[in-house]
Amino acid sequence: MSLAIDPFAPAPPATAVRFLYRLNPLSKLAAVIPATIALVFVRDLATPIAFLVLSYVTLLIGVRMSARLSGVLLGAIPGGILLIGCGFSLWVDASRVADTSAVLRLGDWTLYAGALSLGFATALRLGAIIALALVAGMSTAGPDLARSLVQQLRVPYRVGYTALAAFRFVPRFAYELEVIRQAHRVRGAHAGRTPWAAAARGFGYVVPLLAGAIRHAERVAMAMDARAFGAYPTRTERHLVPFRARDVVFIVLAWAASAAVFALTAPGNAPL
Repeated sequence: MSLAIDPFAPAPPATAVRFLYRLNPLSKLAAVIPATIALVFVRDLATPIAFLVLSYVTLLIGVRMSARLSGVLLGAIPGGILLIGCGFSLWVDASRVADTSAVLRLGDWTLYAGALSLGFATALRLGAIIALALVAGMSTAGPDLARSLVQQLRVPYRVGYTALAAFRFVPRFAYELEVIRQAHRVRGAHAGRTPWAAAARGFGYVVPLLAGAIRHAERVAMAMDARAFGAYPTRTERHLVPFRARDVVFIVLAWAASAAVFALTAPGNAPL
């Protein structure tokens, strides 16, 4: 059974509560980018925790929950924070945090509370940045983002629609890869369950997949030429992605919430 990602596949219907699907892709990016940049420079624990909570609440309300999203929110992000936090805590120079209390002693080695604080502050920052990215990423289709870049930001349509064509390659490659796998399986090529057999199968897929990609790219280029792509400075739009008042409201609310979080946690962001 194959799992193909089709960015052009129609999304299943969402209720009115899942409001993120009804927003322009650019508004979702504009809402989270300032907080994402600012999170790089914070040093405390409270700020990334606050943005994690805000991101989780926004996703749980505004996005249709799927098994993949549930796995990311409940497994991948918390597990990654725990793993990275413990790892960074071990790498912190003990002399910098020797004035804090000792949490664990093993012989001559000591784990200080300051090392744990530094390690988990870094891990929480990474987790908060990923969670903020999911707010836009889990509710936005790639083609809609390309269309909004052309329609609202006036990105040249030659660039935007080339990106659309590139998105369309994804399901095509997935389909061709599955066909190549089935053909190799029928011929018994590189059979076996060892790592070497798996690596040989992987290398065997490269050449036919690359040949198919070149053929498909040639057909797409000829089709675009036949439609006079690039012959005029502008083109008409078949699919419109409007920027409504609700988008402005969402951006303003997101920026206000971000400013409130940074204002409330500012004392904890003093340099260490």
